[in-house]
Amino acid sequence: MRKGRAALVDTGIVYALADKADAWHRRAEESVGGFSGRLIVPMSVIPEACYLLNAYLGPSAEVAFLDALLHREMSVEPVTTPDIARTTEILKRYADANIGFVDASLVAVAERLGITTILTTDRRHFSLVTPAHGPAFSLLP
Repeated sequence: MRKGRAALVDTGIVYALADKADAWHRRAEESVGGFSGRLIVPMSVIPEACYLLNAYLGPSAEVAFLDALLHREMSVEPVTTPDIARTTEILKRYADANIGFVDASLVAVAERLGITTILTTDRRHFSLVTPAHGPAFSLLP
């Protein structure tokens, strides 16, 4: 693993990993399995992912995701008060795109940590945002 290399993991990837019938499943598995750095799930992603996993795949899928976090297959990153301030700025700036709290908070966490790689199925929102620390995000898969 290259020192310092990290990527944030968005809700769509968490869901795609769990749902073998999802159109993104294979690409999500390959991206996660082939990533040679630290995978980080912002705390704001966890409730959204748990809701979707439970609602569409059942309680066992939700528990499997939480077990993966407990076993440190992915790191959990808190959303800080300054992240919430930045999230609010992002929501205001991109109000017409209706980015939403989870995606905007993921951008704020990425900026704070200096991360430019996001594992996501959401090309629309993350392609629109210009991060404060670079010209654009690198979106995988």
